[in-house]
Amino acid sequence: MGTPLPDFTLPDLDDNLVDLARLRGDGALLVVFAANHCPYVIHLESALGSVVDEFAGRPLATVAISSNDVDAYPADDVDGIRDQQSRAGWHFQYLVDSDQSAAQAFGAACTPDFFLYGFDGRLAYRGAFDRSTPGNGRPLTGDALRTAIGAVLAGAPVPEPHQPSMGCSIKWLPENEPA
Repeated sequence: MGTPLPDFTLPDLDDNLVDLARLRGDGALLVVFAANHCPYVIHLESALGSVVDEFAGRPLATVAISSNDVDAYPADDVDGIRDQQSRAGWHFQYLVDSDQSAAQAFGAACTPDFFLYGFDGRLAYRGAFDRSTPGNGRPLTGDALRTAIGAVLAGAPVPEPHQPSMGCSIKWLPENEPA
């Protein structure tokens, strides 16, 4: 907690460059590492869109980033994630991290992986959407992420402990696989 937002500019689905610090501006920024093929992301994708939409008009920018090896997982290429953005009702940008440098800089481990930065540009929350996963029978509520966003927007610390995200591992390029 408290680490600064990594300095990154990544292309969106139309190859326009998006600077994360500029996107955050003076507000908060939610960064979601996502993947079109991952059952954990598919499980919560529509609910994530709804939670983010609840904060429309507030000083919160949201962005999804796809970092998976698209040669090994072609469903995570631009066409696939464009379909996911539409299917899930995401009204936020989806960026492409083809060399995986952003995933490495953030320390992303799985999809989904949530990083919430406060007004000061420092990490305020890294954790789960809620306690629901595919097949565990727990209700899909988004309560952990919603609580974190609410706290950050109120200028308050996010209550700890933060439940870690659970999902599919980032599909690393062979030269980027963690040791």
